[in-house]
Amino acid sequence: MLADPTSVMDFGLLLGAFLAAAAAGTFRPSLRIPPLSLAAAVIGGLLMGYGARLSFGCNIGAFFSGVASTSLHGWLWITMAVGGTWVGIRVGRLFGLEG
Repeated sequence: MLADPTSVMDFGLLLGAFLAAAAAGTFRPSLRIPPLSLAAAVIGGLLMGYGARLSFGCNIGAFFSGVASTSLHGWLWITMAVGGTWVGIRVGRLFGLEG
């Protein structure tokens, strides 16, 4: 597992987030997750995973490479990404997620 660079980066991300929260004094683990927040997290995670597979992963490659090569798919991607962000913000409000 530690021979895989992706796994090491994932562990580093988790460790860095833990250390940053601990240093800021905001690390307060709790198992009390409101059902609506849990539902929003599960639905959002599933949609993000599905979207990543559908778009073949990398947003940098999809937008910047597409636009740089004067391909229509880069502009279509950014249009859909902005639209998806707008919808996500609106749907988030239904789950009580502000900000």
